[in-house]
Amino acid sequence: MSGVRRVFAGVHGSLGSLQALRYAANEARDRRARLLTVIAWVPPGGDLAERRQPNPYLRKMWRDAAQARLWDAFDMGLGGLPQDLTIEALVVRGPAGPVLVDCADDPDDLLVIGTGRRGLRRAMGRSASRYCLAHARCPVVAVPPSALMEETSHRRHIWPRKQRSPALDHPGAWLR
Repeated sequence: MSGVRRVFAGVHGSLGSLQALRYAANEARDRRARLLTVIAWVPPGGDLAERRQPNPYLRKMWRDAAQARLWDAFDMGLGGLPQDLTIEALVVRGPAGPVLVDCADDPDDLLVIGTGRRGLRRAMGRSASRYCLAHARCPVVAVPPSALMEETSHRRHIWPRKQRSPALDHPGAWLR
């Protein structure tokens, strides 16, 4: 991997992708390579729904929202745009896995992707990282989220339990 000219980072704002962005920025610095960040987007409801009733205004809105998420990822992951790197930001329409593989199409590229938590999406086989690892034509680095990131992301999704008083302690509970 010493001849790497371009380092691609798949970014979408998740904790794993922010970790991948940090790793990709460090690799680009170490290798004196260009950093290309890629965010893939698909219209809500998928391409089929959008093709049934195309709307250029909504399409532009969705693309702009994806671009804003990309710039937010720089702020959250790196504290802003690094001044010491040559950066190119790509906003591409399509599913994340195929988009990343198509962008990083040269054997001299390095593709850095974040891995997410295990869950339903992974069980259903719709993981962009798995797609990239299986289909990329260049070296791929799969960066797991840090332990701290993993811990905080689990806590965000836990619903707070409501304290329920026993029926005997609550007058009128039997009336419900």
